[in-house]
Amino acid sequence: MTDNIAAGPHTDGYLGDPAVRAEWDDRYADRQQLWSGRPNGALVAEVAGLTPGRVLDVGCGEGADAVWLARGGWDVTALEVSGVALERAAGHARDAGVAIHWVHATLTEAALPPASFDLVSAQYPALLRTPDAAAERALLAAVAPGGVLLLVHHAGMDTQHADDGGFDPADYVWPSMVADLLDDDWEIEVDEQRPRVAPDGGAGAHHTDDLVLRVRRRR
Repeated sequence: MTDNIAAGPHTDGYLGDPAVRAEWDDRYADRQQLWSGRPNGALVAEVAGLTPGRVLDVGCGEGADAVWLARGGWDVTALEVSGVALERAAGHARDAGVAIHWVHATLTEAALPPASFDLVSAQYPALLRTPDAAAERALLAAVAPGGVLLLVHHAGMDTQHADDGGFDPADYVWPSMVADLLDDDWEIEVDEQRPRVAPDGGAGAHHTDDLVLRVRRRR
């Protein structure tokens, strides 16, 4: 983990599939700002009762959630595959005067300390599905005993058919897949569909409902 981002997305120590990084770099480069710049509503709601500690922001994008968490007293580690997004996020953090640990990697390739985060937040993550459930297991493995995993996704996307643009929901991890892996070490605190509290603007603003999975690691 590092507090700094190297000169650019193609010169740093990125860990992961170069094709995944390139896909997301292109997506961010197409727009000056992809997301709204405000924290996700489900995160704000679910974190309200938690004591700040160490948090992992999975797929931090342009950094709105990470900056909001840091302002709230959390020790933030923010992970993202796109170097373009990370550079924007680092700029927002500097403007806000907060320190964040940036990790340029895919979740499954990142060298994260196991069982060490009081909160693992994954807000609408694009985690690729594998036969060994690597991404799902990586999310769970990062949570410290007594800590919380908060996974939020767009309701209804998991049952859609593949579209002409090449997006196939079957390729990605959804909250139900993480829930299926839980054993007696975990307690489900929230597992529901609810209306989305969505910031105005930004990609994804058209989605109206969230799937919210919040689980606590007992030991």
